[in-house]
Amino acid sequence: MSVTPKLQLSLGPVLFYWTREHYADFYREAADWPVEIVTLGESVCSRRRDMKLDDWLGIGRELAQSGKRVVLASQTLIESEADLRDLRKLCDNGEFTVEANDQSAVQRLLAAGLPFVAGAALNLYNPATLAVLARAGMQGWQAPVEMSRDDLARLLADCREQGLEQPCEVFAYGHLPLAWSSRCFTARRHQKPKDRCRFVCQKYPEGLALRSQESQQVFTLNGIQTLSGACQDLRHEVGDMAAMGVGIARLSPRPEGMAEAVSAFDAARRGELPAPDPLALVDAEICDGYWHGRPGMDNTRGLAP
Repeated sequence: MSVTPKLQLSLGPVLFYWTREHYADFYREAADWPVEIVTLGESVCSRRRDMKLDDWLGIGRELAQSGKRVVLASQTLIESEADLRDLRKLCDNGEFTVEANDQSAVQRLLAAGLPFVAGAALNLYNPATLAVLARAGMQGWQAPVEMSRDDLARLLADCREQGLEQPCEVFAYGHLPLAWSSRCFTARRHQKPKDRCRFVCQKYPEGLALRSQESQQVFTLNGIQTLSGACQDLRHEVGDMAAMGVGIARLSPRPEGMAEAVSAFDAARRGELPAPDPLALVDAEICDGYWHGRPGMDNTRGLAP
């Protein structure tokens, strides 16, 4: 299989609440991984204060020296004036492009005349909206995580017809971010109020599993964020992505096994992905349903990667 080399790999922001040491170790290793783009920052909960903006900027400078393009992610759910103050500081960082995950970030960046990347939480489904954001300074955009391959192919074709060339990024690996709430479900699980949560989500470096009565992991709770229970894995789809015009495949950090996942996607975009082993056991932690127009939790391959 021949895959165009235009497809880039990106590391999304860490969605979970890790320790400072874990972040430092993770990005020290990531500096040597074959990814072109690294997105940094806290995009989920403003109460996660271990890492300040200066800390992210410091990590960003080190990654930039390693040849990575660095992006800073804004918070997805803005709930207070303090959140807005932090957002203004982020947008005015003066060094790195910002990924806007909320319309307030778009407005701030537009007012400042700064370029930005549009996050998946903006829910961009049509070329008219993309054209408006392109005029506002959008340099790239992320497809909604529930958008199917066929729908995205049609959207990209429409964008090309209208001269919209900003690269599209697809969430290709990791627990899918599905919803955000003003309530903290992890704190509720521990019978603590949100404003006195004692940061219990840090006990779960890959979120808290929410299982059905049949013991199937349906969702993953991550503070105020709800993620998919299974981990999306589209490494077998990178050829189709590149062919339809997707520019970037996003890999969402997990606490274990990310080096291997990055290596597998790097091999896949070079056309070196091995054929699935029919004798391999089914890996119930993998899903790709949304990409194939099915329920998101489906695993259409039915085989371990």
